[in-house]
Amino acid sequence: MNTLPVSTPDATVTLQRRQLVVAGALAAVWPAARAASAPLPQAVSLADELAAALQRGEPLVVMVSLEGCPFCVVARNSYLAPLRAEGQLAIVQVDMRTTRPLKDFQGQSLTHERMTRRWAIKLAPTLLFFGRGGLEVAERLVGGMLPDFYGAYLDQRLETARKAVRG
Repeated sequence: MNTLPVSTPDATVTLQRRQLVVAGALAAVWPAARAASAPLPQAVSLADELAAALQRGEPLVVMVSLEGCPFCVVARNSYLAPLRAEGQLAIVQVDMRTTRPLKDFQGQSLTHERMTRRWAIKLAPTLLFFGRGGLEVAERLVGGMLPDFYGAYLDQRLETARKAVRG
């Protein structure tokens, strides 16, 4: 690693650490920049979005996210956006702390933040899987700290949700 000439070994270590921090920050920003090119649609009317998903024989997947959440970026970019782009997933996003308007499954107006509280979600990302009547048809996928297993957990819940919707 190249460092600027400094007079003490401690200063060299400090500069190397700073370079690592900067490199880590850039690595964190890169996926976020890619996410801007393939965002998930924001939920507007859960009833309408569920109806469209069910018409395709799919559950509605709702990703509850939080701005600035690095685990949300990974879940969105590495797993959810590719499935959506391939036409394999009906998904919308609800943001935990926004006052963006939203209609629930009964057509009642509220905000993304209020819907998140109604669902009692405390951790982002959280994926919910909805079927007929706005009922959850698979176990929630909460958090994103196990990247090696996230895809398998997602596949398992999608399979369960699809069986509930199609059966």
